[in-house]
Amino acid sequence: MEAAVFILSLVDCCALIFLSVYFIITLSDLECDYINARSCCSKLNKWVVPELVGQAFATLLMLVSMHWFICLLNLPVAVWNIYRFVKVPMGNMGVFDPTEIHNRGQLKSHMKEAMIKLGFHLLCFFIYLYSMILALIND
Repeated sequence: MEAAVFILSLVDCCALIFLSVYFIITLSDLECDYINARSCCSKLNKWVVPELVGQAFATLLMLVSMHWFICLLNLPVAVWNIYRFVKVPMGNMGVFDPTEIHNRGQLKSHMKEAMIKLGFHLLCFFIYLYSMILALIND
């Protein structure tokens, strides 16, 4: 049972790593003017809710399986994703808004956030991998 929890977490983490890389590539394309702000934001806003669901799933999975340390490790990122989604101002297209992405350094902050999430998900990937191997050996 414990190995299955970590296998599911590993698959979820791989999807979140893919999303983080996709966010970085899309934001860097916008930064280099390869795509316009509207298409960039529409591409990224499609993936905000799946990212939120994936992170919440990993957190709840660790909570239900009573892996407290890993749950507490995932909790701040899950709460941040929910906060960011809930605090979208009225009239904006989504978390990424084409009219505001170039204002007040939002592009840089979105890029920094995507890089931090990529690092976090890579750390979690190796923690899940180690825990999965340990669970398989102990079974």
